[in-house]
Amino acid sequence: MIVYLHGLNSAGTSGKAAVLRERLAPVEIYSPTYPAQSAALAVKMLGEELGRLLQAGLPGEPRLLVGSSMGGFYGAWLARRLGFDHLVMINPALTPWTLLHQVEGWQFNQALNERYYLSATMVAATRDYATPPAAVGVATTLLLDQGDELIDYRLAVDAYRDVADIHVFEGGSHTFEHMDEAVEVIGRLHHMLHTVVG
Repeated sequence: MIVYLHGLNSAGTSGKAAVLRERLAPVEIYSPTYPAQSAALAVKMLGEELGRLLQAGLPGEPRLLVGSSMGGFYGAWLARRLGFDHLVMINPALTPWTLLHQVEGWQFNQALNERYYLSATMVAATRDYATPPAAVGVATTLLLDQGDELIDYRLAVDAYRDVADIHVFEGGSHTFEHMDEAVEVIGRLHHMLHTVVG
């Protein structure tokens, strides 16, 4: 089983989830839609939903959690707590309480056709779920685009240098332009976990 967590202003029907579902079939890809802008609500909802999902899973089934941007941030908090075997973070938002101050105010989530207000309080609340790299507690892989215009990829490289397998790709953007390579890495990890866990 692979769980994919989308980023801010996205949804479980995002392009990355669709690519994973198409390219890694017949592996089950579960990609819930959750309120990424509201940290406490996101963690509560994902904790309950993914907890039920994992409890119903088959014994020995690999549990791989993939998160993009804010999905990577929440993934770091949830991976060990929910019993995942491996965490993959794509252009992760490691410190959203500093990053999101740039975009406080009215937001439009095109994937859901919804407007909402991102307040300073909501941004500050993300700090409650900060997870230092050494505390993630599960094997971790990072997939980073050097051309990420929102988050300097070097921050993740420096933070996870000694605790994760890091793949850095030339160019790209925060959207992440290297899904072909990501599919290859994620597929290989799933196969390896199936061999080890199963």
